Order: sequence, then structure tokens, then C-alpha cells
Amino acid sequence: MLKVGLTGGIGAGKSEVSRLLVGQGAVLVDADRIARKVVEPGTPGLAAVVEEFGPGILTPEGTLDRPALGAIVFADRDRLAALNAIVHPLVRDRSAELEKAAGPDSVVVHDVPLLTENGLTPLYDLVVVVDAAPETQLDRLVRLRGMAEEDARARMAAQATREQRRAVADLVIDNDGPVEELADRVREVWAELTRRAAEKS
Repeated sequence: MLKVGLTGGIGAGKSEVSRLLVGQGAVLVDADRIARKVVEPGTPGLAAVVEEFGPGILTPEGTLDRPALGAIVFADRDRLAALNAIVHPLVRDRSAELEKAAGPDSVVVHDVPLLTENGLTPLYDLVVVVDAAPETQLDRLVRLRGMAEEDARARMAAQATREQRRAVADLVIDNDGPVEELADRVREVWAELTRRAAEKS
């Protein structure tokens, strides 16, 4: 099994790369998706978040109000650290379960947005970084996701810098261009990943 850490800044196109890698045959462990699951209504994770941040971060239906929580944590690093201390161990445990279920010859891609920030490089056989220029990220967040520019800039500022991410990368996927170029680059990276997986087994 080859354990790959996949990361990239918000708006860099990491989700699209994940999708393309799955299309090539990768087993995906998506930390964001797991992070949503572990704070669903009725979970110990949601109870812990409400205890830490108060009932104001719930919708009237009792689900997590992500914009309300985001407004708190992305403006205050200490509050963000408190949230991460609750959610990250839950995500890590579930990720380990999914990895264990994959076959021994699998290429397991862990989609981890905060891999660089949390010093998680040693957990993986290699790290793939999806990279885009900050102006490209900002454009995608505002134009495609409908974020206010100020919110988009705050989210970007809360993450590692482009240089910090590239410094931990074994492979970089440049994603400033059109999606067709991205698909070609992902196929090249997949060939390298399968080669390394074969060497390991």
C-alpha cells in the first residue's frame, strides 16, 4: 500500500484532483468529508463543538451552522485551534479505519487540506501538493463559490503559504490552467504513484 497525502490551498483545485485520481483507481480518504460526518447531529463530535462554542453555532434544525462557526474560528487562531483539537482526532481515527479496509496493493490518497499546517508529512509515503497562484485561488473562491472577497482572503490567510506547501511536496500538480491540462498532469502523477506502489509491494 502506498499512502499519499494530497493537499493544497483553498481554491487550488484539490477536490478536482481527488476526483481524477479516484477515476484512475485511487482509494480516497477525504478528511473534509469525514470532518463533516463526525459533527453530524447526534454525534459526540457535535456535542463537543457545542460545549466549546455554545448553541449559537447550531441551525434551528440542530445541525452545525458552518458559516457561523467559520466566522468565529477563521478570525481567531486560538478558537480555530480549539475546534481542531476536537475534530482532528475524530477524523484521524476514521481515516485509519478506511485505510485499513483498502487492499494491500492500493494507492490510498488522503485528501488533507491542513496537512502542511499540522505537520502531517511524516504520516505519508509521499505528499502531492495541488498548487495555484493566490490570484487564481481568490478568483475561484469569489467567482465560483460566491464568497465575499474579504472572507476568501481571510480563509487563505488562515492556511499555510504557497511556499510552505511546496516545501513539503514530493510531487506538485500545477493548476492555474484549464481542466484539460489538469487531467493530463494527474495522469502523469498517477503513473508515478503506481510505479512507487509497485516498488513498495
